[in-house]
Amino acid sequence: MMDKELLAAHVEEVLREAGFSTSDRCYLRPRSFDLAARRDDQFLFLKILSNIDGLNERTALEIRRLAKHLLASPILVGEKTRDQYLERGAVYFRYGIPTLSLFTLADCLLEGALPLVYAAHGGLYVRIDGDRMRQIRLARGISLGALATELGVSRRTISKYEVEDMDTSVDVALKLEEIFNEELIEPVDPFQTEAVAEVKGPVTDNILRLLLEIGFEVVPTAQAPFNAITREGKLVVLTGVGKFSQSIIKKARLMSSLSSVARTKSVVIVDGETKLECIEETALIEKRELEDIDETRDFEDLVAEKKSK
Repeated sequence: MMDKELLAAHVEEVLREAGFSTSDRCYLRPRSFDLAARRDDQFLFLKILSNIDGLNERTALEIRRLAKHLLASPILVGEKTRDQYLERGAVYFRYGIPTLSLFTLADCLLEGALPLVYAAHGGLYVRIDGDRMRQIRLARGISLGALATELGVSRRTISKYEVEDMDTSVDVALKLEEIFNEELIEPVDPFQTEAVAEVKGPVTDNILRLLLEIGFEVVPTAQAPFNAITREGKLVVLTGVGKFSQSIIKKARLMSSLSSVARTKSVVIVDGETKLECIEETALIEKRELEDIDETRDFEDLVAEKKSK
Protein backbone atom coordinates (compact mmCIF):
# COMPACT_ATOMS: atom_id res chain seq x y z
CA MET A 1 0.00 0.00 0.00
CA MET A 2 1.29 3.47 -0.89
CA ASP A 3 1.89 5.93 1.90
CA LYS A 4 -0.12 9.14 1.87
CA GLU A 5 2.66 11.30 0.40
CA LEU A 6 3.19 9.03 -2.58
CA LEU A 7 -0.56 8.71 -3.13
CA ALA A 8 -0.93 12.51 -2.99
CA ALA A 9 1.86 12.92 -5.56
CA HIS A 10 0.05 10.51 -7.91
CA VAL A 11 -3.24 12.37 -7.40
CA GLU A 12 -1.54 15.67 -8.32
CA GLU A 13 -0.07 14.03 -11.40
CA VAL A 14 -3.52 12.83 -12.54
CA LEU A 15 -5.01 16.28 -11.92
CA ARG A 16 -2.31 18.05 -13.92
CA GLU A 17 -2.60 15.56 -16.77
CA ALA A 18 -6.36 16.18 -16.80
CA GLY A 19 -5.80 19.93 -17.17
CA PHE A 20 -6.50 21.01 -13.59
CA SER A 21 -4.67 23.81 -11.85
CA THR A 22 -3.87 22.79 -8.28
CA SER A 23 -3.19 24.63 -5.06
CA ASP A 24 -0.17 24.01 -2.90
CA ARG A 25 -0.72 20.97 -0.75
CA CYS A 26 -2.07 21.89 2.68
CA TYR A 27 0.79 21.29 5.09
CA LEU A 28 -0.54 23.25 8.09
CA ARG A 29 -2.28 21.33 10.87
CA PRO A 30 -5.04 20.72 11.57
CA ARG A 31 -6.15 20.24 7.98
CA SER A 32 -9.52 19.06 6.78
CA PHE A 33 -8.59 18.80 3.09
CA ASP A 34 -5.24 18.30 1.34
CA LEU A 35 -5.61 19.95 -2.03
CA ALA A 36 -7.85 22.21 -4.11
CA ALA A 37 -8.02 21.80 -7.88
CA ARG A 38 -9.87 23.52 -10.70
CA ARG A 39 -10.55 22.86 -14.38
CA ASP A 40 -12.75 25.61 -15.83
CA ASP A 41 -15.86 25.57 -13.62
CA GLN A 42 -15.11 22.18 -12.05
CA PHE A 43 -13.70 22.84 -8.59
CA LEU A 44 -12.62 20.02 -6.27
CA PHE A 45 -11.66 19.77 -2.61
CA LEU A 46 -9.61 16.60 -2.20
CA LYS A 47 -8.80 14.64 0.93
CA ILE A 48 -6.18 11.93 0.45
CA LEU A 49 -5.84 8.92 2.77
CA SER A 50 -4.25 5.52 2.15
CA ASN A 51 -6.96 3.93 4.30
CA ILE A 52 -10.25 5.78 3.90
CA ASP A 53 -11.43 4.62 7.33
CA GLY A 54 -9.10 7.28 8.74
CA LEU A 55 -11.61 10.01 7.85
CA ASN A 56 -13.73 10.99 10.85
CA GLU A 57 -17.18 12.51 10.82
CA ARG A 58 -16.08 15.94 12.10
CA THR A 59 -13.49 16.35 9.36
CA ALA A 60 -15.90 15.13 6.69
CA LEU A 61 -18.51 17.65 7.81
CA GLU A 62 -15.97 20.48 7.59
CA ILE A 63 -14.92 19.45 4.07
CA ARG A 64 -18.55 19.34 2.96
CA ARG A 65 -19.29 22.74 4.53
CA LEU A 66 -16.28 24.31 2.81
CA ALA A 67 -17.28 22.73 -0.49
CA LYS A 68 -20.81 24.07 -0.15
CA HIS A 69 -19.71 27.64 0.52
CA LEU A 70 -17.03 27.65 -2.20
CA LEU A 71 -19.13 25.78 -4.81
CA ALA A 72 -16.76 22.81 -4.90
CA SER A 73 -17.13 19.03 -5.02
CA PRO A 74 -15.61 17.18 -2.05
CA ILE A 75 -13.70 14.03 -3.00
CA LEU A 76 -11.84 11.48 -0.88
CA VAL A 77 -9.12 9.51 -2.68
CA GLY A 78 -7.79 6.37 -1.06
CA GLU A 79 -6.55 2.83 -1.56
CA LYS A 80 -8.15 0.61 1.06
CA THR A 81 -11.07 0.22 3.42
CA ARG A 82 -10.39 -2.20 6.25
CA ASP A 83 -8.40 -4.98 4.54
CA GLN A 84 -9.91 -4.54 1.09
CA TYR A 85 -8.57 -2.47 -1.79
CA LEU A 86 -11.10 -0.10 -3.34
CA GLU A 87 -12.59 -1.49 -6.53
CA ARG A 88 -11.76 0.30 -9.76
CA GLY A 89 -14.91 1.78 -11.29
CA ALA A 90 -16.78 1.96 -7.97
CA VAL A 91 -17.77 4.93 -5.81
CA TYR A 92 -17.65 4.54 -2.03
CA PHE A 93 -18.98 7.03 0.51
CA ARG A 94 -17.54 8.17 3.82
CA TYR A 95 -19.86 10.44 5.83
CA GLY A 96 -21.44 11.71 2.62
CA ILE A 97 -18.18 12.29 0.73
CA PRO A 98 -17.78 10.38 -2.56
CA THR A 99 -14.67 8.22 -2.33
CA LEU A 100 -12.59 6.90 -5.22
CA SER A 101 -9.45 4.91 -5.82
CA LEU A 102 -6.64 6.64 -7.71
CA PHE A 103 -7.47 4.56 -10.80
CA THR A 104 -11.17 5.47 -10.64
CA LEU A 105 -10.25 9.15 -10.29
CA ALA A 106 -8.02 8.87 -13.36
CA ASP A 107 -10.79 7.12 -15.33
CA CYS A 108 -13.21 9.93 -14.44
CA LEU A 109 -10.93 12.86 -15.15
CA LEU A 110 -8.78 11.56 -18.02
CA GLU A 111 -11.23 9.31 -19.87
CA GLY A 112 -14.57 10.84 -18.88
CA ALA A 113 -15.62 7.35 -17.75
CA LEU A 114 -17.87 7.75 -14.72
CA PRO A 115 -18.24 4.77 -12.35
CA LEU A 116 -21.20 2.44 -12.86
CA VAL A 117 -21.10 0.91 -9.39
CA TYR A 118 -21.34 2.25 -5.85
CA ALA A 119 -20.58 0.54 -2.58
CA ALA A 120 -23.09 0.41 0.25
CA HIS A 121 -23.87 -1.87 3.19
CA GLY A 122 -23.97 -5.41 1.89
CA GLY A 123 -22.02 -5.01 -1.32
CA LEU A 124 -21.88 -3.25 -4.67
CA TYR A 125 -24.96 -1.77 -6.34
CA VAL A 126 -25.96 -0.03 -9.56
CA ARG A 127 -28.65 2.45 -10.55
CA ILE A 128 -31.14 1.43 -13.18
CA ASP A 129 -32.90 3.86 -15.53
CA GLY A 130 -36.34 2.67 -14.40
CA ASP A 131 -38.36 4.86 -16.74
CA ARG A 132 -36.44 3.65 -19.79
CA MET A 133 -36.72 0.05 -18.62
CA ARG A 134 -40.51 0.41 -18.31
CA GLN A 135 -40.83 1.98 -21.78
CA ILE A 136 -38.80 -0.83 -23.38
CA ARG A 137 -40.73 -3.53 -21.50
CA LEU A 138 -44.11 -2.12 -22.55
CA ALA A 139 -43.00 -1.58 -26.16
CA ARG A 140 -41.99 -5.24 -26.36
CA GLY A 141 -45.12 -6.51 -24.68
CA ILE A 142 -43.32 -8.10 -21.74
CA SER A 143 -45.47 -8.38 -18.60
CA LEU A 144 -44.27 -7.62 -15.09
CA GLY A 145 -44.83 -11.25 -14.18
CA ALA A 146 -42.86 -12.65 -17.11
CA LEU A 147 -39.91 -10.38 -16.42
CA ALA A 148 -40.03 -11.13 -12.70
CA THR A 149 -39.99 -14.88 -13.40
CA GLU A 150 -37.02 -14.58 -15.76
CA LEU A 151 -35.08 -12.55 -13.22
CA GLY A 152 -36.12 -14.67 -10.24
CA VAL A 153 -37.57 -11.71 -8.31
CA SER A 154 -41.07 -10.56 -7.36
CA ARG A 155 -43.40 -8.43 -9.50
CA ARG A 156 -43.21 -5.79 -6.75
CA THR A 157 -39.42 -5.64 -7.13
CA ILE A 158 -39.73 -5.02 -10.88
CA SER A 159 -42.30 -2.32 -10.19
CA LYS A 160 -39.91 -0.66 -7.73
CA TYR A 161 -37.14 -0.66 -10.33
CA GLU A 162 -39.43 1.10 -12.77
CA VAL A 163 -41.41 3.48 -10.57
CA GLU A 164 -39.22 4.15 -7.54
CA ASP A 165 -35.79 3.95 -9.22
CA MET A 166 -34.77 1.30 -6.68
CA ASP A 167 -31.13 0.31 -7.08
CA THR A 168 -30.12 -3.29 -7.60
CA SER A 169 -27.19 -5.67 -7.55
CA VAL A 170 -24.66 -5.79 -10.37
CA ASP A 171 -25.78 -9.32 -11.33
CA VAL A 172 -29.46 -8.36 -11.69
CA ALA A 173 -28.60 -5.20 -13.65
CA LEU A 174 -26.42 -7.12 -16.09
CA LYS A 175 -29.14 -9.74 -16.54
CA LEU A 176 -31.69 -7.00 -17.27
CA GLU A 177 -29.40 -5.51 -19.92
CA GLU A 178 -28.94 -8.98 -21.39
CA ILE A 179 -32.71 -9.59 -21.53
CA PHE A 180 -33.45 -6.26 -23.21
CA ASN A 181 -30.16 -6.00 -25.11
CA GLU A 182 -30.12 -2.33 -24.06
CA GLU A 183 -28.00 -0.24 -21.69
CA LEU A 184 -29.97 0.44 -18.52
CA ILE A 185 -27.25 1.09 -15.92
CA GLU A 186 -26.85 4.77 -15.07
CA PRO A 187 -23.37 6.06 -14.21
CA VAL A 188 -22.71 7.49 -10.74
CA ASP A 189 -21.35 11.04 -10.89
CA PRO A 190 -19.10 11.49 -7.83
CA PHE A 191 -18.82 15.22 -8.55
CA GLN A 192 -22.55 15.84 -8.08
CA THR A 193 -23.06 15.78 -4.34
CA GLU A 194 -25.85 16.68 -1.96
CA ALA A 195 -25.50 19.90 -0.02
CA VAL A 196 -24.81 19.50 3.67
CA ALA A 197 -27.51 20.65 6.08
CA GLU A 198 -25.92 23.32 8.20
CA VAL A 199 -26.77 24.79 11.57
CA LYS A 200 -24.97 28.09 11.98
CA GLY A 201 -23.21 28.50 15.29
CA PRO A 202 -22.19 31.77 16.92
CA VAL A 203 -19.09 33.63 15.74
CA THR A 204 -16.99 33.82 18.89
CA ASP A 205 -13.70 35.28 17.61
CA ASN A 206 -13.57 39.04 18.33
CA ILE A 207 -11.92 39.89 15.01
CA LEU A 208 -14.36 37.82 12.99
CA ARG A 209 -17.20 39.51 14.88
CA LEU A 210 -15.97 42.85 13.50
CA LEU A 211 -16.56 41.48 10.01
CA LEU A 212 -20.10 40.54 11.02
CA GLU A 213 -20.69 44.11 12.22
CA ILE A 214 -19.51 45.47 8.87
CA GLY A 215 -22.16 43.37 7.13
CA PHE A 216 -20.40 40.18 6.06
CA GLU A 217 -21.66 36.65 6.42
CA VAL A 218 -18.96 34.80 8.36
CA VAL A 219 -18.56 31.01 8.23
CA PRO A 220 -15.94 29.99 10.82
CA THR A 221 -13.75 26.94 10.16
CA ALA A 222 -12.09 24.55 12.59
CA GLN A 223 -9.60 22.55 10.51
CA ALA A 224 -8.94 24.65 7.40
CA PRO A 225 -5.77 26.70 6.68
CA PHE A 226 -7.91 29.83 7.12
CA ASN A 227 -10.16 30.84 10.00
CA ALA A 228 -13.33 31.67 8.10
CA ILE A 229 -15.02 32.14 4.77
CA THR A 230 -16.27 35.71 4.67
CA ARG A 231 -18.79 36.70 2.03
CA GLU A 232 -21.14 39.43 0.89
CA GLY A 233 -22.81 39.07 -2.48
CA LYS A 234 -20.23 38.03 -5.06
CA LEU A 235 -17.32 38.95 -2.78
CA VAL A 236 -15.89 35.81 -1.15
CA VAL A 237 -12.81 36.06 1.07
CA LEU A 238 -10.70 33.35 2.66
CA THR A 239 -9.97 35.00 5.98
CA GLY A 240 -7.17 34.31 8.44
CA VAL A 241 -6.60 35.95 11.83
CA GLY A 242 -3.69 36.04 14.25
CA LYS A 243 -0.66 37.91 15.50
CA PHE A 244 2.08 38.57 12.97
CA SER A 245 4.56 35.68 13.01
CA GLN A 246 6.33 33.19 10.78
CA SER A 247 3.31 30.89 11.02
CA ILE A 248 1.03 33.68 9.80
CA ILE A 249 3.36 34.23 6.83
CA LYS A 250 3.14 30.51 5.97
CA LYS A 251 -0.65 30.62 6.35
CA ALA A 252 -0.89 33.68 4.09
CA ARG A 253 1.16 31.98 1.36
CA LEU A 254 -0.99 28.86 1.46
CA MET A 255 -4.15 30.98 1.45
CA SER A 256 -2.85 32.80 -1.65
CA SER A 257 -2.46 29.51 -3.48
CA LEU A 258 -5.93 28.33 -2.40
CA SER A 259 -7.66 31.60 -3.27
CA SER A 260 -6.10 31.56 -6.74
CA VAL A 261 -7.65 28.16 -7.45
CA ALA A 262 -10.92 28.96 -5.63
CA ARG A 263 -11.24 32.33 -7.43
CA THR A 264 -11.71 34.20 -4.17
CA LYS A 265 -9.87 36.95 -2.31
CA SER A 266 -7.64 36.12 0.63
CA VAL A 267 -6.97 38.31 3.65
CA VAL A 268 -5.16 37.93 6.95
CA ILE A 269 -6.30 40.25 9.72
CA VAL A 270 -3.37 40.89 12.01
CA ASP A 271 -4.04 41.31 15.71
CA GLY A 272 -1.37 43.96 16.23
CA GLU A 273 1.05 45.62 13.82
CA THR A 274 2.68 44.58 10.56
CA LYS A 275 4.84 46.46 8.07
CA LEU A 276 3.75 44.21 5.23
CA GLU A 277 0.77 45.12 3.05
CA CYS A 278 0.58 41.85 1.19
CA ILE A 279 2.09 38.35 1.11
CA GLU A 280 1.78 37.04 -2.44
CA GLU A 281 -1.98 37.39 -3.16
CA THR A 282 -3.03 37.71 0.49
CA ALA A 283 -3.69 41.21 1.80
CA LEU A 284 -2.65 41.94 5.40
CA ILE A 285 -4.99 44.21 7.36
CA GLU A 286 -4.34 45.33 10.90
CA LYS A 287 -7.18 44.99 13.40
CA ARG A 288 -7.17 48.76 13.97
CA GLU A 289 -7.73 49.32 10.25
CA LEU A 290 -10.68 46.95 10.35
CA GLU A 291 -12.17 48.84 13.29
CA ASP A 292 -12.32 52.00 11.14
CA ILE A 293 -14.42 50.31 8.43
CA ASP A 294 -18.22 50.54 8.42
CA GLU A 295 -19.21 48.97 5.10
CA THR A 296 -18.27 45.91 3.08
CA ARG A 297 -17.37 48.11 0.09
CA ASP A 298 -14.77 49.94 2.19
CA PHE A 299 -13.26 46.58 3.16
CA GLU A 300 -13.09 45.53 -0.49
CA ASP A 301 -11.44 48.84 -1.41
CA LEU A 302 -8.88 48.42 1.37
CA VAL A 303 -8.01 44.91 0.16
CA ALA A 304 -7.56 46.22 -3.40
CA GLU A 305 -5.38 49.05 -2.11
CA LYS A 306 -3.14 46.67 -0.17
CA LYS A 307 -2.67 44.41 -3.18
CA SER A 308 -1.81 47.30 -5.49
CA LYS A 309 1.17 48.42 -3.38
